[in-house]
Amino acid sequence: MILGCDAAGLDEDGNEVVVHAVVSSPGWTGDETLDPKRSLLSERHQGTFAEKVAVPRANLVPKPASLSFEEAACLPTAWLTAYRMLFTRGDLKPGETVLVQGAGGGVATAAIVLGRAAGLRVVVTSRDEAKRARALQIGAHEAHESGARLPDKVDAVIETVGKATWSHSMRALRPGGRIITSGTTSGPQLDDAELTRIFFLQLSVIGSTMGTRDDLAALVALLDASGARPLIDQTIAFADARDGFAAMAEGDVFGKIAFTFGQSSR
Repeated sequence: MILGCDAAGLDEDGNEVVVHAVVSSPGWTGDETLDPKRSLLSERHQGTFAEKVAVPRANLVPKPASLSFEEAACLPTAWLTAYRMLFTRGDLKPGETVLVQGAGGGVATAAIVLGRAAGLRVVVTSRDEAKRARALQIGAHEAHESGARLPDKVDAVIETVGKATWSHSMRALRPGGRIITSGTTSGPQLDDAELTRIFFLQLSVIGSTMGTRDDLAALVALLDASGARPLIDQTIAFADARDGFAAMAEGDVFGKIAFTFGQSSR
C-alpha cells in the first residue's frame, strides 16, 4: 500500500488540481464524511506518495494559480480538517473567539491562520515558549502556557489533543459555548469528562472528521481570496522523505512538510 493522503498536481488534461482524499462508496450522495463505507486514500486505495495518483474525477478540486503546488498539497487533510472544525461544524462567525489547543501541529497551525483570515479572535496554548511565539507571528491574538487560566472565556475550542487538555478546554468555554474535537493525540481516556459542566453550562460537544469536497473547494477559495497561506516547515525532495518523517517523529515541526517530485514541485 502506498501511503499518503495529500496531493496537488496536474490531471490528465493538464489542469492544476488539488486531490480530495475521502473516497465515497459507489452510489453514495451527500456529505462524504457521513458515508459509513467511505475510505481515505492509503486505506483501501493507493495513496499519494507517488508521482502518479489515481482517484475518481469527483475528487479533484481546481487549484488557483495563486497557490503553489506545495501550498495546495498541504490542504486535503490537516487544513481541510481545521476548516471543517471552524466553519462547517463549529459555525464560527467573525468576531467570535476561538481557543486552539496545542499550537504547532498541522491542524492547530491551520486553525490559527484560517481563524485570523476569517475575522475570528484566536487564542492558543502550548507548552513550548518558541511555539507560542511562532503562533503569534502567524496570526494568533494571544498565546498562553498549556493549562493556564485564560483572561476571558471563549466561544469555541478547537480540540485535537484529548486527555491532556480536555478539562482545560471545558473550563475555557463561556456558557453555551462549543468544543469541536477531531483527535486525541494525548489519548482518548479522560480522567474527567466534565459532564456536570457540560449540562449546567449547556455546552455543545461536536465531533468533526476530515471534510467534504465542497469544504475543500471553499477552503481553497478562502485562501485565494484572503491571501492567507499554509505554513510550510520544510520542502523536501521525495528521495529524501526519510528526513521529513524523522523531523515529525522528533516533534521538531511547526506547520507542514511538503514532498516534491522532480523539478515540477508536484
